[in-house]
Amino acid sequence: MKNKKTGQNNLKGNLPPIPDIDIIDLESEDSAGQLAAASSRMLPQPEVSAPPARLPQKAGKKTVLSRINIHIVLLIVFILFILGLLYKFFNFGERVNLDEIFKDGPGDVDDTFDTILPLTDADGNPLYQKYGEGTTILAFGNAPFADDRGSDENLASLISQMTGATVYNCAVSGSFLAAEADDLDPVAHPWDVFNFYWLCGMATKFHSEVPEKYLQGVEILGDQAPKEAMEVYNTLTTLDLNEVDVIVIMYDASDYLAGHQMYNDGNNTDLLQFTGNMEAGIELLRFCYPDIRIMVLSPTYAYGLDENGNYVSSDIQRYGWDVLSTYSIKQYASCASKMVTFVDNLYGTVTEDNAQDYLIDHLHLNVAGRKKVAERFVYALNYFEHMLDSEAPAPN
Repeated sequence: MKNKKTGQNNLKGNLPPIPDIDIIDLESEDSAGQLAAASSRMLPQPEVSAPPARLPQKAGKKTVLSRINIHIVLLIVFILFILGLLYKFFNFGERVNLDEIFKDGPGDVDDTFDTILPLTDADGNPLYQKYGEGTTILAFGNAPFADDRGSDENLASLISQMTGATVYNCAVSGSFLAAEADDLDPVAHPWDVFNFYWLCGMATKFHSEVPEKYLQGVEILGDQAPKEAMEVYNTLTTLDLNEVDVIVIMYDASDYLAGHQMYNDGNNTDLLQFTGNMEAGIELLRFCYPDIRIMVLSPTYAYGLDENGNYVSSDIQRYGWDVLSTYSIKQYASCASKMVTFVDNLYGTVTEDNAQDYLIDHLHLNVAGRKKVAERFVYALNYFEHMLDSEAPAPN
């Protein structure tokens, strides 16, 4: 039988020594710290390895950029950007002295469609002339020349007073630039006998049947015929166009208000068109009398009328075709294609801005308006007068 005591002694001899036990008072304030310290002694502690050896640094001096913070760099860039903007703002363009620029007044800005051309010879060379005493002018048109006919305040009379020229007034009140029919038929369209192209046909004697048909139309119209109808007839059938220096053409906005057609791209001399009829007349005059200077004056501004008869802007109101300004611009284009003078009254004389000062109603010019038109015409008439002095031979 084994000796139990001996076995216990042997077991006891092989056990590790019992560690010291700390008695912790759980009720004391330091019990948590004591408990943690005791636990740390009882738990196995991990082995702490030595930190790895640092790699040897390359020998050399540290640069300034290595010490600059990225935020400082961005701040400097931002400041430079702002300074650049301020420099551009305060140094943009070139500073000017407005008092020096406008010392002679604000000046004039020409925003018109004026196209002032001299008479030319067969080779296209300009022929500069002085138009004054001894000059003969023939006028075609409607109300601007026809109103107050025979008075000193008539447009033809004003031009004569300003230039000393003789002016034959063949304008017909109530007439139009566009014809009603392609052929002259006084029975069906008696007002066409006063149309610009057919008046040119009578003046040039190119259409021999026109005088007879003119008289027939006047007879058919009777009391409705214009009061100047026979005066115009007598002038055009007796006047020798070889004695005429200038032909001036001015029709007001009546074609626009009547809704007449404006132009025909397929036929630039279509008599039914506002511009076509004018071009046909100019071609006829040029063909028969190439030594006459032709000048076209555009309509002055006129108000449109709404259904109640109220004035409205003619740049808004249409009468089946287009606004008034388009009529004038198309007329300018026609004159440019025919190389004749065009005076833009719509934007340069009586305009939408000043129309109330120069119209007696929505269409007709008052005396001040006629004077303004006459001044613009005379300006264009003698626009090249200074060229005569430049062409004079030098003294010996």
